[in-house]
Amino acid sequence: MTMSKGLHILLIEDEPSIAKNIAQYMEHQGHVLDFAISGDHGLELALNAYYDVVILDLNLPNMDGLTVCQTIRQKADRHIPILMLTARDSIDDKVSGFNTGTDDYLTKPFSLQELEVRCLALSKRHLLQSHDKIELGPIVVDRKSRTACRDGQALVLSAMGFKILSILVQAHPQVVSRSQLTQQLWGDDPTESDALRSHIYQLRAIVDKPFAKPLIKTVFGAGFALSIDDSK
Repeated sequence: MTMSKGLHILLIEDEPSIAKNIAQYMEHQGHVLDFAISGDHGLELALNAYYDVVILDLNLPNMDGLTVCQTIRQKADRHIPILMLTARDSIDDKVSGFNTGTDDYLTKPFSLQELEVRCLALSKRHLLQSHDKIELGPIVVDRKSRTACRDGQALVLSAMGFKILSILVQAHPQVVSRSQLTQQLWGDDPTESDALRSHIYQLRAIVDKPFAKPLIKTVFGAGFALSIDDSK
């Protein structure tokens, strides 16, 4: 890989041996890394420099990874792709990570090659999402005209339905938790507990019901995602 294709990565990791292994591999592949060994320092770097991806450890001194991730989401002026590293592998920890806004999750021990592939995928997806029109399998979402279609057929969506579909498309292939959806749709304003369920139901009636295969899937205990074959 040439340097022109390399990513600018922020690695927030307090374990020297892990940081060294990641740095040696990534730099050999042509990527440029900045480093932080504490959560507060990592947060400062993330908010004051441009990174293609942030690799974020969960257990950090001064400020844990979940707090760092959540604060980046609250204060950053753009979406910074975040891949969280952790020694934990319980579903609760993964849900907590996605709830605070991480884009992907890798459990230690992991393959350095897989780490690089995940980082490249996150960066590529983010660049695609920066355009007004996003094409994802059979779905096309045009954020400028606020229109969407499936298999070339226009989808007549409400404003809320379009916003939910846009969030799911931008997050693909990751799961979007109920709390993430609620925050992005209504912010800090309280809403009825069944409001999200009602909007998802209406969205499915338009995006899925008229077609042979449903695209919007419920991930038990985690949230919602799109069922799309990326290999095509």
